[in-house]
Amino acid sequence: QVPLMESGGGLVQAGGSLRLSCSASDGQSLSTYTIGWFRQALGKEREFVAAIVRGTEYADTVEGRFAVSRDNAKNMVYLQMNSLKPEDTAVYYCAAKQPLGSTRQSVWYDYWGQGTQVTVSS
Repeated sequence: QVPLMESGGGLVQAGGSLRLSCSASDGQSLSTYTIGWFRQALGKEREFVAAIVRGTEYADTVEGRFAVSRDNAKNMVYLQMNSLKPEDTAVYYCAAKQPLGSTRQSVWYDYWGQGTQVTVSS
């Protein structure tokens, strides 16, 4: 089990920035896991946002605006979100999996956080 915890969500105006953080609440190392970020807007399906293994991957909708990174010394993974748009409003989840299978499909992820709300006002 990898109990994940997100933080950093909140309310921001369009064009603003937020940084989400993901950590293991029991201090377990995340360095060997693929960490993915997903989001789910009200009434919509959960969708892939970004992931980090040795490299990074992004959904087309966030490419160039969002950046995922990890700090293994602090055992943290971050999602820097810039130029936020109202359509980025969603609950954001971090998830962990072994580096096998697709990074973009949620079904491959074994462990999930509880999510953090991001609201972008126009």
